[in-house]
Amino acid sequence: MEKVILITGASSGIGKATAEYFAGRGWNVIASMRNPEKETALNQVPNVLLVKLDVQDSGTIEQAIKEGVAHFGHIDVLVNNAGYGQSGVFEAITPEQVFKQFDVNVFGVMNTIRAILPHFRARKTGTILNISSGAGKFTLPLLSLYASSKFALEGFSEALFYELSTLNIKVKIIEPGGTETNFGKTSNEKFAHNEKLVDYDPFLAAAGKMFDEMRAVKLISAEPVAELIYHAATDETDTLRYVIGNEDFMARIRARAQMPDQEYVNFIKNGFLKYLSQ
Repeated sequence: MEKVILITGASSGIGKATAEYFAGRGWNVIASMRNPEKETALNQVPNVLLVKLDVQDSGTIEQAIKEGVAHFGHIDVLVNNAGYGQSGVFEAITPEQVFKQFDVNVFGVMNTIRAILPHFRARKTGTILNISSGAGKFTLPLLSLYASSKFALEGFSEALFYELSTLNIKVKIIEPGGTETNFGKTSNEKFAHNEKLVDYDPFLAAAGKMFDEMRAVKLISAEPVAELIYHAATDETDTLRYVIGNEDFMARIRARAQMPDQEYVNFIKNGFLKYLSQ
């Protein structure tokens, strides 16, 4: 029986690369996105079905799953990839922006999983891959909203891993570092700024220097992340977390895991403070 995967946020970046990677290996792919009528590449692939799915609209989630099952007969794997990063100092972020960040990155994932679980339970099998981030393991200045949404996703995914293991439904977390996608551009466009909050100006200047230095390091492309997602979907293990990124990112992951908590926090704080003196 041919394998079938449903991917959210498949219009660009990691989602699109994942759709292409799985399709190239003979999988049937349900590539979901908010505006499938605008897609001009995936619609040329014979084993790819484009469907409309907006994670903020539960009706489109249920309809996308229904269309995918009707077309391919079943779904084996769900990849929750849709998401974005809200950045900026917390005080400048509006309550509406707070809700949207969690609505897309957390509640949207929950609603998509809730919608597909009856199908997985009926088949007594299924795999859920949630695309998290290094920001689900450590955070940096200006990422309070994005990181907290990914911290929430990590906690939810780990608890679900235990709950669903007895039903032969696997839950896995992918933690990519910075990638060469539109994610950074989108995050910059959504940067929250309030010109009245002048007290933060020295902090913002320092943070800008820090992120400029981080962006100067070569990022990984979306294709290796897609390859890791494929590995996670097919390795037949109960591994919960899969991590990928450049060496700077992997060093931060190791530091977070190995250093005593307060030592790590002081390390990050002192590393940032050097930019305030420049």
